Amino acid sequence: MEWRDEALILSTRPLGENSKIVELLTPGEGRASGLVRGARSKTMRALTQPGNRVAATWRGRLEDQLGTLSLEMIEARAGLVMDSAWGAFGIASMASLIAFLPERDPHPRLYAAANALIAAFALPRAAGEAGVRFELIVLDEFGYGLDLDTCAATGGREDLVYVSPRSGRAVCREAGAPYKDRMLPLPPFLRADAVCDAAALADGFRLTGHFLSAHVAGEANKPLPEARERFVRAVIKAVGREDAAGA
Repeated sequence: MEWRDEALILSTRPLGENSKIVELLTPGEGRASGLVRGARSKTMRALTQPGNRVAATWRGRLEDQLGTLSLEMIEARAGLVMDSAWGAFGIASMASLIAFLPERDPHPRLYAAANALIAAFALPRAAGEAGVRFELIVLDEFGYGLDLDTCAATGGREDLVYVSPRSGRAVCREAGAPYKDRMLPLPPFLRADAVCDAAALADGFRLTGHFLSAHVAGEANKPLPEARERFVRAVIKAVGREDAAGA
């Protein structure tokens, strides 16, 4: 059996003296793993860095066995991952959330969001916003997409500032006012072309984290990955510094 697809390298782990097991995300095959022989050579170490976009060929006798991978570089992006704390934690957070998905389950929208997140690692503000949007798509792919376009109480589309922690639906200011202490804040950048500052990012990750904890990690009887918390802290800290410098 054989398949070929574009892929993002999520993580690697050594196997024996010269090989690695490489975990990928692909648009057509979903999350997949394979053995890369000779992966610990200097050339192959550079190729198999997390974050790189590659052309992958997987071969195996059976679909559910490990199989072997052949990789060719499409775009080297390991520098975007390793040059900052938010990049290093971000790729680990992304990989740990994707790991909740079953293998070989195609998620092309999630692949596109993951690709956009890695590209955004160059700047902390862009990385933070892309991280929140990536997590929204994770929720959607698990069947728990949030409805942030209309008010759950009135059906209107204006002045949406809250999200119900139970239904995942947006609520307008007037309808949500009596319950505001129990609502989750809806950051403006998810509704319009608004400034994405540190406070808005914190609100965004609080929103996605609530539903990820309940419906993704929680259903697997696991906590949210520590890598996610490290990514959130790193990116908000960096954006906060930028906000303070520009004040």
